[in-house]
Amino acid sequence: MREDKSATLRSDAQRNRERILEVALAELTRAADAPLSAIAKKAGVGQGTFYRNFPNREALVLEVYRYEMQQVADAAAQLLRTRAPDQALREWMDRLARYAMAKAGLADALRQATSKYGGLARLGHGPVTQAVTLLLNANEEAGTIRPGLTPDDFVLAIAGLWQIDPHSDWQPRATRLLDLVMDGLRAGASGAGGPPTDESETDGSQADGPGGGRN
Repeated sequence: MREDKSATLRSDAQRNRERILEVALAELTRAADAPLSAIAKKAGVGQGTFYRNFPNREALVLEVYRYEMQQVADAAAQLLRTRAPDQALREWMDRLARYAMAKAGLADALRQATSKYGGLARLGHGPVTQAVTLLLNANEEAGTIRPGLTPDDFVLAIAGLWQIDPHSDWQPRATRLLDLVMDGLRAGASGAGGPPTDESETDGSQADGPGGGRN
């Protein structure tokens, strides 16, 4: 009986935590300065329960961000199971863009909470880096992107996403940007879609040789 009671308490605590995060995501997206007391009330938990899970605003905001970024990161492996590597990479980039625009309301709260960490780039870095590494490795093995690219290269290449106004008609701009990034990743690829191979270049030069029209 004691074990069953302990398991029930743990299950209740986990549900409370998940409910707080769910409500916090919605409220902080809507207003960066949403009161913690209001979040606790909407989550249906007491102040004591709330602060046991998240002792301050910073802890709550960082956990919301990490949780959301983990969802984005997990999509990489899911896409690779059902898509060709280059399609998986491009679709994952679209998902990242949608996340960046949809959660733009969190920007102020995140900036406030992460000022001591030197910005957002270092948060969620683990799961996102793993996702990018997985996608880049799969594409390099398939010959669909140039070899030797690092996750840092990729993050720098897509940094323009965070310069797009989420309240504007952001989708066409994000699509153009990510298409350009994808074109850059493909440049120098060894497989289909890469630059002309040595053989094709040789064929071209032979056509311009004796009898090819230049001499």
